[in-house]
Amino acid sequence: MPPKRRRRERLSVFLNIPYDKDFENLYLAYIAGVSAFGLVPRATLEIPTSQRRLDRIRSLIETCTYSIHDLSRVQLDRKAPRTPRFNMPFELGLAVAQNQRRGSDRWYVCETMRHRVSKSLSDLDGTDVRIHGGTVKGLFAALGDIFVRKQHQPSVQEMFGIYRRLRRNLPRIMREAGTRDAYGARVFRNLVLAASLTRSG
Repeated sequence: MPPKRRRRERLSVFLNIPYDKDFENLYLAYIAGVSAFGLVPRATLEIPTSQRRLDRIRSLIETCTYSIHDLSRVQLDRKAPRTPRFNMPFELGLAVAQNQRRGSDRWYVCETMRHRVSKSLSDLDGTDVRIHGGTVKGLFAALGDIFVRKQHQPSVQEMFGIYRRLRRNLPRIMREAGTRDAYGARVFRNLVLAASLTRSG
């Protein structure tokens, strides 16, 4: 495998997060914060709808060294039939299994509320769950705990700088993509690019 490809995969982070309007600020914060560490955000948003989704999700998780799983959405949604979302814990299970196969332990869990995971997913007892409180600042603090690195450790202020740039540019990025959906594949790709350019600029 070419060295450049290996480097990209080594620096990738799979983001297992909700895709809804209420989560939009944290969605941008995840992209900004992960990018601030020099890592490349990846997400299921990249997966073409024409391909078998489960196989592509597994492949995507396998190419990423790290994965972050946000279990904030355990409550019932508002639309009938009212159900909780199982995608996030399901993808967490895929990541845990993949990490066990390769003998690593590079998956992390984030949540809004303290102690809720012990009720919603008791199999994670003993896991250090990072609580962000549903705030951008709280998420940046959580990412700082997850990615304690010997190299550059961005400050919360640096992460906020990238976040504000993304927030400011999001309407233009969506307009250029011809959508009002912040969670489109092209929008996600351009947000990741903008975050990378802001960090290196």
